[in-house]
Amino acid sequence: MEINILIGGAAGQGMDTVMNLLGKALVREGYGLIYTKDYMSRVRGGHNFSRLRIASGTPWTTIEAIDILVALNEETYKTHKDNLLPTGRVIYDPGLFLLPDHEKRAVPVELEKLAKEAGGAIMANTVAVGALLVLIGLPPVAVEKLLHEVFSSKKGVAEQNIKALKKGYEAAAEYCSACFVLPPKERQSKRLFIEGNQVLGMAALASGCRFLSAYPMTPATGILNYLAAKSKSYPVVVEQAEDEIAAINMALGASYAGVRALTVTSGGGFSLMVEGLSLAGMTETPLVVVVAMRPGPATGLPTRSEQGDLSFVLHAGHGEFPRAVLSATSHEDAFYRLNKAFELADRFQIPVIFLSDQNFADTHRSVEPFDFSRLGYNRHLVGEKDIQKPYRRYLLTEDGISPRMIPGVAEGEVVLVDSDEHDEKGHIIEDAATRVRMVNKRMNKLTALAEEMDEPDLYGDPHPQKLLVGWGSNYGVLREAVNNLAALGVKVALLHFSDLWPLPQKRLLELAGRVKQLYCVENNATGQLAALIRRETGLAIDRLILKYDGRPFMPHEIVGEVEKNA
Repeated sequence: MEINILIGGAAGQGMDTVMNLLGKALVREGYGLIYTKDYMSRVRGGHNFSRLRIASGTPWTTIEAIDILVALNEETYKTHKDNLLPTGRVIYDPGLFLLPDHEKRAVPVELEKLAKEAGGAIMANTVAVGALLVLIGLPPVAVEKLLHEVFSSKKGVAEQNIKALKKGYEAAAEYCSACFVLPPKERQSKRLFIEGNQVLGMAALASGCRFLSAYPMTPATGILNYLAAKSKSYPVVVEQAEDEIAAINMALGASYAGVRALTVTSGGGFSLMVEGLSLAGMTETPLVVVVAMRPGPATGLPTRSEQGDLSFVLHAGHGEFPRAVLSATSHEDAFYRLNKAFELADRFQIPVIFLSDQNFADTHRSVEPFDFSRLGYNRHLVGEKDIQKPYRRYLLTEDGISPRMIPGVAEGEVVLVDSDEHDEKGHIIEDAATRVRMVNKRMNKLTALAEEMDEPDLYGDPHPQKLLVGWGSNYGVLREAVNNLAALGVKVALLHFSDLWPLPQKRLLELAGRVKQLYCVENNATGQLAALIRRETGLAIDRLILKYDGRPFMPHEIVGEVEKNA
């Protein structure tokens, strides 16, 4: 049992307000939620919409079927009416447009008129929240407390919004009161209602990140906003750089000075960071870079989602140097995996790239509070008593990891770092023998780094005939697709990668020899993970299921592609 809601309109009509108010109220009541956004790259106008799926436990993905359609303009109704279930309802404002005479699912609510009666047309979205509450059988009091919290600093505004809420509730009740049944509550517990970017911002702060430099770029900007908002309460410095070149170099400077540093961007911004990434590789300076992917090339579709940058980040930079590449899959996993990125960066003195995308960044889910005791904070720094004097920043070691000291810790000892090839002390060299030794030293880190990569997560039939391989934010939709296929009698499982480089191979190779069909599901045009798997293991994926229109997969799309090959 579940309820699926879609609200659509033009940018600026307050759809986020509706979904956030309703979402927070439902989470506090004990329901599981997922809330996704589809929006255009403009401040006003265009067709934007959001989906909210309500269930007992937290859903893994949204679906196309709609129980309640909130159409803030006529375009929304025309665009989504075919996905509205026969038992569904349409909330709309008859003062703005009319539905066809044959539409029997109408719930007319004069949103703007009622909002003006309550105190202002700007509260039309609050009227819509009231209408939604009565349809799903939730009393207004569930949202009234939230309105008091949101507008606590604005005298009289909360009362006006509560008035608007009740007007929407009463107007819709004339047509449909509790005509949808909320699912049973799984359990009463405090859950977070949080989006992907907030998860990563919280994880960075909890992992000891004390410096963030970034240039705003969708869909990574939410991380910058989160940490900037926390900078007055927590010891983190947030710098909005003039461009991405400055951003990565500022972060490198902070890391060299001894603090955990982060920069965040998307593909276009990461293009500018590539020389700085190579600098991190040569100087062996720890750094974490979140790359929130969107469709390219160039500006591409700036507010849409894609998995098109995996090959790019694997090879970005001139010359050869070790790196790790991890990815965000679910909110629950991403919190701990970004902490792992910081730990790997510090231990191996390398850049670690953490891949996200718009689908993950802008999706809210209800999740259990995170367990901060699971986080690590191991800086792998040496002090004056631990170093061999004179201090050699690039001391040749068997595993390639040299003692890292913060400048100024040891009296009389200099931490010498240079972007040119250098000797153990850090002085510039040009002789061939030292060059070979230093390259080998850096690349030797890959052996131990590979051992730190988690094997992909296996979900579904333990003895599958069909195996779906995926990575990143497709985790939730692939889980649902596996469940739907299993309900049809298909022996199927999901093998999902969170750690991507060095590529963990053991579980994949074990399963590949036992299944009849192997699929790779990716949001790109070339099957970049499948290509990486073939390059590293020689294993050719039987079939690629690819989508690259800027929108994430829906479960039925994956199910349909697998059924074609039954």
